[in-house]
Amino acid sequence: MNTSNTFISVLSDKNIIGVMSSSISIMILGFYLGKKNKLSSSFSVPLGEIILTLSIPALSFNAFMKDFDKQTFSTGINILVWSFVIHLFFMISGSLFYKNLNLEKQLTLKIMSVFGGITVFGIPIAQALYGDLGIIYSSIFSIPYRVLLYSYGFIKMSGIKIDKKNIKAMFLNPVILATFIGLTIWIFQEILPQVNINGQNYAIFRIDKTAFWLYKPLAFLAGLCSPLAWLAAGLKLSELSIKESLRINIAWQFSIVKTILIPLFTLAIIFITNFFGILELSKVSLGVVTIMMATPTASVVIAYSLKYNKEPLITSSCSLLSTIFSLITIPILIAFLQIFN
Repeated sequence: MNTSNTFISVLSDKNIIGVMSSSISIMILGFYLGKKNKLSSSFSVPLGEIILTLSIPALSFNAFMKDFDKQTFSTGINILVWSFVIHLFFMISGSLFYKNLNLEKQLTLKIMSVFGGITVFGIPIAQALYGDLGIIYSSIFSIPYRVLLYSYGFIKMSGIKIDKKNIKAMFLNPVILATFIGLTIWIFQEILPQVNINGQNYAIFRIDKTAFWLYKPLAFLAGLCSPLAWLAAGLKLSELSIKESLRINIAWQFSIVKTILIPLFTLAIIFITNFFGILELSKVSLGVVTIMMATPTASVVIAYSLKYNKEPLITSSCSLLSTIFSLITIPILIAFLQIFN
């Protein structure tokens, strides 16, 4: 099969079509409801709280309710290291993409470029494409992301020095807590107290086996993640004027950098190191990392921008346009990965 046929085959894949059509249609629904005042666009805020404090923690925790696998663990460690390396690399070099702008704009756009919307786009797409393995890898990837977003991102956007209160809030983030707890149970399940179920021993904290009455509600909460995230994104976008956003040249520059150049740079770095056998990633883990870095900017960064008056008009326009871009570029990147794998 030649490259063009492979590309068409990948873009015809039911999972990819399903993910992208679902995200687009639910975002359009949210956008419509917001524009027509059927739902207030401000409703995206409580929806975001539900996603961050309930849905994604449940999703991250439940993903680890499975038998331990050494290969998955090894790849997960590599993803953890890669997440730190990639974010630090772009935190250092990100301003180079915006050398034509003043220092204030460079800083704001760099932060937006480094931290993508993995809550709204990354994790739901990884889940839909790769199942529980995609959730595990994306949850591990999100640990350095969230630590750096709530520390470095906050400091740079606010100009405030980080204190004990901020550090505590950073590490008590529900997503980070759920990921760490789930990861700990998954890794150490063989040495934890065991419960015999139908002749098979399971760790007492493997709630998918020992406490299904608890596992199932968490599974329902986890299932809310994607639709609520996409609905919230559509509601948030309804606050903006598409025509005005399209007229801002910086928004076009940012969207190209965030959804095309950064994931391609990420792929190039990983391909080179994989060639030399350094921190190797599997096909699925490479796909997850690429999706994470190809997402439009994180809503938290937009919130920082609005709160601390860091180019709010530009950041809002960049958010809208990069979201539109990502709906086109993410499936193409996935197809690109399939071809080269």
